[in-house]
Amino acid sequence: MDKPPKPPRLPELYIAVDVEADGPIPGPYSMISLGMAVVGRPDLGFYTELRPISDDFVPEALAVSALDRDRLLREAPAAEEAMAAAAKWINGLRKIGRPVFLAGPAVFDGMFVHWYFLRFLGKSPFSASGAGIDMRSYWMGMRGCEWVSSRKSIIKQTLKLEGLPHTHHAGEDARELAEVFEAMLDARAESA
Repeated sequence: MDKPPKPPRLPELYIAVDVEADGPIPGPYSMISLGMAVVGRPDLGFYTELRPISDDFVPEALAVSALDRDRLLREAPAAEEAMAAAAKWINGLRKIGRPVFLAGPAVFDGMFVHWYFLRFLGKSPFSASGAGIDMRSYWMGMRGCEWVSSRKSIIKQTLKLEGLPHTHHAGEDARELAEVFEAMLDARAESA
């Protein structure tokens, strides 16, 4: 008896992720907004704000996002609700591809996202390890450059990308990251 053919493997979907937080690490401090955008698919994005999970915050870190902490405490969804919505969005993409985490740098954003998924949902829709692509490391490998030459501003200048501001709004910055990474992939393909 012949086995039915396997369906074609879906492509990887690079999910550009950006967070804003009110301190340097999750737990003692809070992720206060989360944005995600699919590389090459400007129509696919996700954004949520989150209610802070602790009373502690670093005023300078909070000021970066320009989000009002008191408003977040009153109006933003609880972390459990926000992360459940994020996981549902990511898992909904599985019918068109295989989600892969992408950030730049991945250490900061990945630390918050992975911790929040594990803490509030018990698992991450990206993977058990929270692994993903660090855009700056990818650029270093692609260009053979040092870390200091992998800043997003340098990447954008090298690729002649204009009109992509970094606003510290997690949704907008995720879209910026998605566009930068798409340009990096295009540049790699052209040089192959």
